[in-house]
Amino acid sequence: MVPKPFAGMPEGGPPAWTPEGGTALDVALEVLLRGPLSRAELARRLDLSQATLSRLTKPLVERGLLVESTGRADTTAGRPGQPLDVDRSSHAFVGVKLTGEAAHAVLVDLGGAVIAARTVDLDSHEPDAVADRVALVAAELADTPRVVGIGVGLGGHSPDRSTVRIAPFLDWHDVPFGELLAERTGLPCVVENDVAALTAAEHWFGAGRGLHTFAVLTVGAGVGYGLVVHDRVRTHPDMGLGLVGHFPVDPNGPLCAEGHRGCATAVLTIPSLTRQASLAHGRRIGYDELMVLAEQGDAVARQLVDEAARGLGRLVAAVANLTMPDRIVLTGEGIALATVGGEALQDSIDRERDPRASVLDVVVRPGDFTQWARGAAVVALQDFVLRSP
Repeated sequence: MVPKPFAGMPEGGPPAWTPEGGTALDVALEVLLRGPLSRAELARRLDLSQATLSRLTKPLVERGLLVESTGRADTTAGRPGQPLDVDRSSHAFVGVKLTGEAAHAVLVDLGGAVIAARTVDLDSHEPDAVADRVALVAAELADTPRVVGIGVGLGGHSPDRSTVRIAPFLDWHDVPFGELLAERTGLPCVVENDVAALTAAEHWFGAGRGLHTFAVLTVGAGVGYGLVVHDRVRTHPDMGLGLVGHFPVDPNGPLCAEGHRGCATAVLTIPSLTRQASLAHGRRIGYDELMVLAEQGDAVARQLVDEAARGLGRLVAAVANLTMPDRIVLTGEGIALATVGGEALQDSIDRERDPRASVLDVVVRPGDFTQWARGAAVVALQDFVLRSP
């Protein structure tokens, strides 16, 4: 198929972010991730002389990549000066979270902020049909030449960030989805495990910003785990198999489809909790209603939520005990469990941790599909700025 770039896309492909590469790229990245920064502080962080910094920043400012900011800057080194920031409107990226039912898409700017969002249903799991639907929703968002990349996050694994080796929710095996989507959009396309993508977004622009080591746990249709070590998202060929879902959190809990009693999948996920609640009440109970019933004091709902929250606490404590991260971020579309069952969650963490251990830094973040799609967009953003020569 002949590539068909979106309307308005600049001739010759997307503009390079930092053509100079090398230290100039380091300067631009530091401002992107830590800015706004005064020139004195930027020079101190990168161990550069003021003359060298001026030489490197001048072309970046002239091209409009870096701008003089009115925002507050860190001026711990030298006298206060006009801070530098990145022009976040200069580039934009589309991110898509694929589920078995829909494609959730967002448009983000260079700072990872969501500008717009769209969702389209999937009528088929055939790769070509899904690529058509994703290209359609991306085109609705990417109506500007500032769009320079597209990222796709899914519950699966793509070792080369293009071919989907496995995606159970879509029943995909060895699908060249990145290639299919690039053919339809004319944009560079990055495919990544959805939890790894969400972790990348938290690392650069979220609760993990500035931290060298932190973990992410997601609760929703499944249970996910992401880890950043030495400032890098840890990836592995087994990502997408849902391995953390097999972790035992309640020896008396229900069975999962694999026959594991009381594993994270059986105890924490939305399908498991709503199934148990519906059986107990003799009618269909949705997840949001389950949380409301628990808050209102419904005995069955309260017990289900607290038991699940205690299981989540055991999982959080295990991650903390084994990996010793600076912070653990809890998110996902089912993360209301961590707030409605907050007391049981904290009690469980305390029971599973050595009393002499440091206080655990746990942050609960919104986890709707917009955030999942934002993670995919940030992966595309990272690919764009890091592959600039």
